[in-house]
Amino acid sequence: MSAIEKDYKFAPSHEWVKDNGDGTATVGISQHAQSLLGDVVFVELPEEGDETTAGEGFSLVESVKAASDVYAPVSGEVIEINEELDDSPELVNESAFTEGWIAKIKLSDPSELDKLLNFDAYNEAIED
Repeated sequence: MSAIEKDYKFAPSHEWVKDNGDGTATVGISQHAQSLLGDVVFVELPEEGDETTAGEGFSLVESVKAASDVYAPVSGEVIEINEELDDSPELVNESAFTEGWIAKIKLSDPSELDKLLNFDAYNEAIED
């Protein structure tokens, strides 16, 4: 079992969450989402200190095909953003689950993680 299968959860809107085990979570878009978007050319990052609400937009990813809102899969405070995406938005395509993360969020309600899909359930959902 890979780390992605074991450590990551997914929102039906194609965002992933990795529980960092310290009350924070790292958030990005799934491999499936970035493949649908095509070549990412710009990522509008949230601001550190922004409050997120699960299910609401908090970022934007633009590709050569389209612009797509990124929805917060969890509620909390943005404590860190991936500033590397300013100069290298293609990291979302090249490394969606590691280098292409968007933000780290201090969880206001850790139980929201339990409402997200595990790897198998997410893959089943995108196959339908």
